Amino acid sequence: MLFSEIPGLDQVKDVLLQAVRKEKVAHGLLLDGHPGGGGLSLALAFATYVFCEDKQERDACGKCAACTKMSKLAHADLHLIFPFARTDSKDSRKLSEHFLPEWREFLAISPYQTLPQWLQFLKLDNKQAIIPVDEARNILRKLTLKSYEGGYKILVIWKPELMNASSANALLKILEEPAARTLFILVSDESDKLLATILSRVQRIWVPHFSDEAVKGYLAEDLGLTDDRKIAEIVYLAEGNLAEALALSGEQIDDRLVWFREWMTNCYRKNVSGMIQMADQFDAFPREKEKDLLEYSLRVFRDILLLKSGANDLIRTADGNRTFLENFSRSFHEKYLHAIAGELSKAHYHIESNVRAKIVFLDLSLTLSKLLKQG
Repeated sequence: MLFSEIPGLDQVKDVLLQAVRKEKVAHGLLLDGHPGGGGLSLALAFATYVFCEDKQERDACGKCAACTKMSKLAHADLHLIFPFARTDSKDSRKLSEHFLPEWREFLAISPYQTLPQWLQFLKLDNKQAIIPVDEARNILRKLTLKSYEGGYKILVIWKPELMNASSANALLKILEEPAARTLFILVSDESDKLLATILSRVQRIWVPHFSDEAVKGYLAEDLGLTDDRKIAEIVYLAEGNLAEALALSGEQIDDRLVWFREWMTNCYRKNVSGMIQMADQFDAFPREKEKDLLEYSLRVFRDILLLKSGANDLIRTADGNRTFLENFSRSFHEKYLHAIAGELSKAHYHIESNVRAKIVFLDLSLTLSKLLKQG
């Protein structure tokens, strides 16, 4: 991975490049950002730059032996740790390195993907992913070895917040007493779940959302999309999340607005039978899709708030959806928007907490039906 292959994020790239050029690289880095963001790609590009034998001003050369190995994620001094789930209790794979072939194939598709997409790739999306205690012992074993090529050893940990207590404490101990010429790069989108003591021992670098222009360039140049209308729709829906953009690019249409319209129609008309049918449908979706539909609904109500506030220029929806927003916004008074957003957020929390989706959705629908039609 090269910095030039990552769209946008120039400020973060500058921070990382200057650290190497000035020989002030912190032994522990935390690239903290959003799901579907550039944290992992930046970590790999940074590692490539550190290993590169012919560093350029703004990037690794991409041609030397070290860069060639990094392009295949096969450099002997690069160690990768990431969460995984095993098929069953008889599965003997206990470490990230046992999943490296799948991991390399996964990242070859895109380095901007999320944990649910990783589990789906493994066909284990109904399992819970963790970084187990065995990984802590493996970290210690790897870092006691000398560098194979005489330079830095780099350990990249994706989603460190999923380390169990033993693994997290082992990482903390290593960060407190780091080995010479060893770099730790943590990539997280839920850093609030990390131990405070770990956060205090790393240099935290915030990785912002990708800009709309960066997403547009990724869709046109990397994914080869040519339909300007579809690109504009994806840019709006993705909101700087390239994992979302990648998923939407493979769909013929985004069916979430159709689903949302049907749901709100049932709520507005107090069609309990329709609400129950949709609750059954919702219950059959994977958990990540359930959460995504609730997040999408929050986004629609946010746009309605902007519409009612007269901030039309801030509404990022495609022109074809503006008429629906205007008509639907007349279904209730703006003073109920806060309550509606609160109910959606509460339902999202309950879905994350493994409450039965059918119950959550039906309760939410009945509550929203009381708030709508309050024009």
